[in-house]
Formats: sequence, C-alpha cells, structure tokens
Amino acid sequence: MSKLILLHTSYHLTPIHRRACNAVVSPSLFTPSSLRSQCLRLQSISPSPPLSLRSISARAFDSSSPETKEEESKESDGDVVIKTTTSDTKEYPSGEFQFEKASAWKSFVVKLRMLIAFPWQRVKKGSVLTIKLRGQVSDQLKSRFSSGLSLPQICENLMKAAYDPRIPGVYLQIESLNCGWGKVEEIRRHILDFKKSGKFVVAYVPACGEKEYYLASACQEIYAPPSAYFSLFGLTVQSSFIRGVLEKVGIEPQVERIGKYKSAGDQLARTTMSEENCEMLTALLDNIYGNWLDVISSTRGKKREDIENFINEGVYQVEKLKEEGWITNIQYDDEVISMLKERLGVQKEKTLPMVDYRKYSKVRQWTVGLSGGKDKIAIIRASGSISRVQGGLSLPGSSIIGEQFIEKIRTVRESKRYKAAIIRIDSPGGDALASDLMWREIRLLAASKPVIASMSDVAASGGYYMAMAADAIVAENLTLTGSIGVVTGKFNLGKLYEKIGFNKEIISRGKYAEVLAAEQRSFRPEEAEIFAKSAQNAYKQFRDKAALSRSMTVDKMEEVAQGRVWTGNDAASRGLVDAIGGLSRAVAIAKLKANIPQDKQVALVELARPSPTLPEILSGIGASLVGVDRAMKEVLQELTFSGGVQARMEGIMFQRLEGASQANPIFSLFKDYFGSL
Repeated sequence: MSKLILLHTSYHLTPIHRRACNAVVSPSLFTPSSLRSQCLRLQSISPSPPLSLRSISARAFDSSSPETKEEESKESDGDVVIKTTTSDTKEYPSGEFQFEKASAWKSFVVKLRMLIAFPWQRVKKGSVLTIKLRGQVSDQLKSRFSSGLSLPQICENLMKAAYDPRIPGVYLQIESLNCGWGKVEEIRRHILDFKKSGKFVVAYVPACGEKEYYLASACQEIYAPPSAYFSLFGLTVQSSFIRGVLEKVGIEPQVERIGKYKSAGDQLARTTMSEENCEMLTALLDNIYGNWLDVISSTRGKKREDIENFINEGVYQVEKLKEEGWITNIQYDDEVISMLKERLGVQKEKTLPMVDYRKYSKVRQWTVGLSGGKDKIAIIRASGSISRVQGGLSLPGSSIIGEQFIEKIRTVRESKRYKAAIIRIDSPGGDALASDLMWREIRLLAASKPVIASMSDVAASGGYYMAMAADAIVAENLTLTGSIGVVTGKFNLGKLYEKIGFNKEIISRGKYAEVLAAEQRSFRPEEAEIFAKSAQNAYKQFRDKAALSRSMTVDKMEEVAQGRVWTGNDAASRGLVDAIGGLSRAVAIAKLKANIPQDKQVALVELARPSPTLPEILSGIGASLVGVDRAMKEVLQELTFSGGVQARMEGIMFQRLEGASQANPIFSLFKDYFGSL
C-alpha cells in the first residue's frame, strides 16, 4: 500500500475483501449521462426539475480568487439551461480575520453576560487557556463524552479567547499529532488570528516532528525540555505490497481500477510501485515538503536553502535548535508556567489560573460578544468514508452515511431559515452509488441557494464527487483532492479452498448469475468483460459529471482525472478547486453569493450537533469497557456491509519517519491494509 510518510492519518483504501470483492456493480447502478462532444450537458438523472450548470472559475487558486459571471444560453434538447462563463470576473473575498477592539458599551455588555453565565461556563479572570494538541483531531464536533480533539472546537476556542477579557494568552502543548496537513493549516491560521488580538501565545513541544513544528512556528515563543524528542529529518514515501503474500496462501486478487493513477488496489494486485503512482506520490511529497520549507523559512527569517541544509544535517540536539533560533529556550513545563506567572504578575506561592480546552469549550460565543447576526448559514459536516446505509457497528460521526446526509441536505433546501450552506468535507471517498446520490442532492440544494464546499485534510474520490456539486470549492494548500476514478474487485479463493479442504458448488440460472457468488474460481471471459465494462461505466459517470460540474470539456477533465490525487494548490491551478483557504473563506464566499455584506455578521448553524451515545459514554469511562477497538469496528463494518464500485482514494497514510520500521514488516503490511479499509 502506497503511503506518504508525513503524518499519522489513515486515509482508507478501497475495501477488496471477501464480501465486497464478490460484488460487481450492475449496469443500473448509475444512470448513463450522454454528453455531446465538447459540450457539458447533463441528461435527465431523475424526474426532478432540471439543474442549471453553474459558472465556476478555474483560475481562483490564490488568496484572491476570481469569480465568473454567468450567462444563460438555452438548449432545445433536454430542456437543460446551460450557463457559459464570460471574461468578466471579480475576486473572491479572502475571509481574513480582522480583530476589532470592543467598544466601551460592548465591553460592559460582555462583562454583564459573564456575570449571569452558568457556573460551568465561568472562567476566572487572568486565566491562561491551555490546549494540549496531540493525537487524533476530528473535523466533527465532539460531545462531552467523546475523547480526542475537535478541529471546530479548537478553532472556536481560539476565536473566543481572542475576545475574552478574562484570557490574557494561550499556552499550547504540542505533541505527536494524528491528522492531515489540511487541519494543521486551519489550526495554524487560527493561531495567527489569535495573535492579532495582541495577547501572547506560547508553545511547549516535548515531542516534535515536521507537523508539530509547523504549528509551533506560528507561536510567539517555543519552549522545549532538555530531553525533548525532535525528529526534523525530512519526509519519505514508501509503498507496501501483499500480492506475494496472498499468492502463498492461495488467494488471487482480481482488481478492476479505472484511471492510470488510481493506485487503490495496487497493494493487492502488484508487487512493485507503478510508474504513475510513483509520479503522483513524488509530486505530493514535493509539494508538502516544499510548502513546509517555505513556511518555516519565512517564519524563522532564514533562507529556504539554509533551512534545508539544517534539516539535512540530521539535527536532534535541543541545544543546537536553540543556537540556530528554532526554539526560544530550553525549559521544563513547570519553568514555563513559572515564567507565565511572573509575566502575568501572579505571586510565586499562588497557582497560575488556567482553563483547559474541554472546559473552555463550554463557554458560549454569545458570552464574549461573538453571537451571529440574523442571516443564517448552515454547516453540514461530512467526515469519514462514504457508505449508503449505516452499519450496526458504526459510531455516529465516524463515517458519511448517504441516507442521513441527504436528509440534512433536504432539510436545508426546504427551510427558509438558511441563506446559504457550507458542506465541510473530510473524506477519502467510498461507495460510488452513495456519492452520486449525494451529488444529486447537493446540486438540487445549489439550485435554490448558494452552496460552498470547504475541504479539510482530504476530499478525494467520493469526497470530491460531493464537493464538485457545490457553487464553489475551497481547499487548503495541502488538502488532498481529486482522485477522479473508481475501483472494484474480488478475490479468487479457489487455491486457498483446495489447501484447507473446503468445497463450494453453485447451481445458477442466468449467464452472469455467478459473478457475485463464485469466489472459488476466476472470472469467465464473459464475466471479466462485464466486470470491466461496469467499472468503466462508473468511471465515465464520475468523470463526465465532474466535467459538467466544473465547466470543463470531457477531454480537459480527462487530463486531470485518471484517479490522480492533487494537493489543493495544484488542484486549483487545474480548475478542480476555486479558492485556497479554510472555513472562514468559505463563509466569506457564501456571504458574497447570498448577497450578504462582508462586514455583516452571520449565524453559522451546525446541523449535526454532537449527542453522546452509549459506546461513547463507555469509551469515556474506560476503553476496556467497550470491548472492541473502534478501528476494529470499522473493519468489521467494511467486511460486512460494503460492496460494489468504490470511488475511494488509496490509503495514503501520513506519518513520521520515526518508528516506520520497528514492527514486523509482514504484520505491518496486514495492519496497514486492514486498518485502511
């Protein structure tokens, strides 16, 4: 399985396991769309009213992205209105945070609100906000019983703290993170925004790699203990393949993937990395490493060449890092706290007032004067792999369930409360049918009100399928996106059955009846043909709808499709993304398209507020009480309920170089694969 060794995020592989691999998509999974040469016209997908093709600029890939005007031209065939773009463009708003000092009246109102706040929402004056940034960071809101960090709550806490007169500064303890570069960029942006308030932000880094230092570099001061683990050694790419292992146990993988860059399934079907996969992974690695060098060199006031040379020296001594200006000083945690006490005028014998991330999350925005205006924008979060229906073993928020997501979309479409909607996507894809059904509903929503897609760590394959239905797509510089391609397959277990003495016989009627049932043999020629044609048909549906959604010709879309994964910047320069930024920029663009003045506050309404479930409560009490690890639950869900063609990005796992080769290689192979299903 190919993976970039950058940070600990498992972005799931296409599940080609026993049940899913026995299934192929029937030709009726997708209703074929017919496209005239060099035109972008969608035939009827359902009896619903026809949708208009919205003009989306492919040029807006920097912080000032242009938006094209629309011009209607009616086509007599199909009753579909086609909108063509004109050269008249205007820039998208940046959504950049501007700190505004509170007036005397507003300060009085805020103090009054603090007095009447509930006891669990109160914070002692002069308290330092402490956030321990380590482990997994979810793009979903968390309930009080959920473990781990929540990106929206981290960002909200930093925003509230900037305006909270009780908070003089922030103390970040940054350790090994398990998230992608998109979330890291979003957190870093909010740290920089917080600094605009004039308050201090201090980082303490006992364990630090490239990702952790990327965050710490946004802080005013960086401290580390003398024994800190620093591993700023660079980034690597590696690929693992289990085809040889499967052959030894008598399993023949039969994988059909469309798109020369669609490497999902390579770890099963190949023994070496393909040239196309090597090209794609190398480009991703160069982009991420290059961006890291640029940001760090700018932050530390050094030349890029000097930063790269320093990394190539293999420096791990904390003393050397201090000498070269990478950190402010070498101090233990208690020494940093003592320094903060002195800075804030707290007597030595007294305890420094502190409020942690979890408690401060209970403080309402209204309390610090950040309540929104009358105009409402809905935020619909879509995180995890995509499936059409919910399995019995899945936890709420752990995946995108097509049926539930469509209900939310329809709620927003039918309601007059919302002026616009933002689809927040953090998904490597999944079930192609579910992706198409959600694409349709998002387009129906976009026909009635503005819809903006905001990408987090990844919005690839089925994740991009969803995003491309929006009026505009916003991604981070290093968001992984694209991967316009499909994959499906099955295992031939015949030799394995022989070895273990198992036999299976089938009586069937119908030429292709055994395609879904006969895992004890290879495809017959006619079965292999329909198997390939089904996958090719699904790919054409995906590609053609991407061309339609992005106002491209099919030939132009084919150049950037083929299953290739792009970073946000590269995707923007190729017309797959409209603007670079985070959720704040998506909100600014939504306001623009909804004709809401940029200086007017809006209320962001989360449609999926967290609610504690029994597994989450038990998990909060003790993981041992749950009895089954969450990762194993997800694997079992895939083994039980998945099937058909997948619009899923390969499992590009981002982790650090350290510890990459400590485990047994064969065990790691299977662990990586099944952990990425």
